[in-house]
Amino acid sequence: MNTFTVNGSTMRYLDQGEGPVLLMGHSYLWDHTMWAPQIEVLSQHYRCIVPDLWAHGGSDAAPSQTLTLKDYAKDLLALMDHLAIDSFSVVGLSVGGMWGAELAALAPERVKSLVMMDTFVGLEPEVTHAKYFGMLDAITAAELVPAPIVDAVVPMFFAKDAETASPELVARFRASLSELKGQRAVDVATIGRKIFGRREMFDDIEQFTLPTLIMVGMEDTPRPPLEAQLMHDTIKHSEYVLIPKAGHISNLEQPQFVTDKLVEFLAKVH
Repeated sequence: MNTFTVNGSTMRYLDQGEGPVLLMGHSYLWDHTMWAPQIEVLSQHYRCIVPDLWAHGGSDAAPSQTLTLKDYAKDLLALMDHLAIDSFSVVGLSVGGMWGAELAALAPERVKSLVMMDTFVGLEPEVTHAKYFGMLDAITAAELVPAPIVDAVVPMFFAKDAETASPELVARFRASLSELKGQRAVDVATIGRKIFGRREMFDDIEQFTLPTLIMVGMEDTPRPPLEAQLMHDTIKHSEYVLIPKAGHISNLEQPQFVTDKLVEFLAKVH
C-alpha cells in the first residue's frame, strides 16, 4: 500500500500491475480489498490504482475542503497528477461510480473510459434520503453502528440468497460494520452524507462521449436496475449489462462474470 497526502489528509491506495491505468473505486462501507478478485486478473495487463475512500480502509477522514463527491474527484485527480498519470479509465461501484462520473465530467480529456456498477448519478430518492440520513444521524450520535442498523444494512448489500450462497462474505461485512466505533464511525457517517446528499448529474452524463459500461446486479436493492437503465438511456452508445444472482456488491457475488465483462470491455478501449 502507498500513501498520498492532499489538503492535510492522507489517502492510502494500492498500485499493482503495469500497463494502461485503471483507477478503481469501491463501495461505501468497504475498502480497496473489495476489488481483490478483479485486481488479480486485471493487474496482469493493467496498472490498477485502487484508493481507499476517505474514512475507509487505511485512509484518513476527508479533508475539510472535501465537501462533495466532485471535491473527492478533484482529490483523485490530484493523486493522478502526483503519479504523473495523464490518462486512465475509471472502474467504480456504488459511490465509486458516482465520483467516477464526476471525474469524467471534470477531466474528459484524461478519462478514457468509464465503468459504472451498481450506482446512480441522480438525486437520492426522497424516501431513501430520509431513511439513510436518519441512520447516519444515529451512527453519529452513538459513535458506532447500532445493532438494528447493522441488521437493516447488511441484507441491502447482497442478493436474497446470499446468507446461503456466500455466508463468509456476508459474515465478514456484518463484522466490519459491528466493529466500526468512535471517531471512525462519525467520519464514515460524514462521508455517507456526501454520498446520499449528492447532486444530480444527468445533464452532465448526457454530454459523455467516452466508452461507458453500466452494470448492475439483478437483485440490487439500493441501486436497482431501473436506475442503471435510466443512465444507459442517457449516455449515448453506453453498454448495459445485468448481472444475474447478484445484489449491490455484484463483483464479489459474481466475481467471474464481472471480471469477464470488464476484461471484454477494457480490451476494446485500451
